[in-house]
Amino acid sequence: MSLSVGDKLPDAVMTRLGNNGPETVNLSDKLNGRKVAIFAVPGAYTPTCHSAHVPSFIRTKDAFDAKGVDEIICISVNDPFVMDAWGKATGAIDAGITMLADAESTFTTAIGMNFDAPPAGLVARSKRYAMYVEDGVVKAFLPEPAPGQCDISGGESLLDAI
Repeated sequence: MSLSVGDKLPDAVMTRLGNNGPETVNLSDKLNGRKVAIFAVPGAYTPTCHSAHVPSFIRTKDAFDAKGVDEIICISVNDPFVMDAWGKATGAIDAGITMLADAESTFTTAIGMNFDAPPAGLVARSKRYAMYVEDGVVKAFLPEPAPGQCDISGGESLLDAI
């Protein structure tokens, strides 16, 4: 599937770290009847993801709230332990951003945003993008055209698109 504006997102089971360890999250439960900003990164703690992408959504969290966005979700092909630690290290969790692990790259692959870069140690990872979704339907989709950049997929750009 190649994702486009107007597409309904496929349901996917992701994980997050809860009080008692890893717990499953059905993406449809997060999307149905809600307005959600989703952004995806190639990997937790990777340079652009850590220093540009996540901070852009922390900076813009209040503006998303003001536009009626119910939740901001960060997705990465990592495990829930890494996503939780990274969310704490960046301040994303304190800012109210939900950190979800697509550990098996199921969702990422289903929407056609998977890639491999073995020389960088990245296998079955997600391309960088941001999207705005209403009731599970993609209303804005901003895929980053080049690796290592966070120009059009940052929080400010997604705000401008909605």
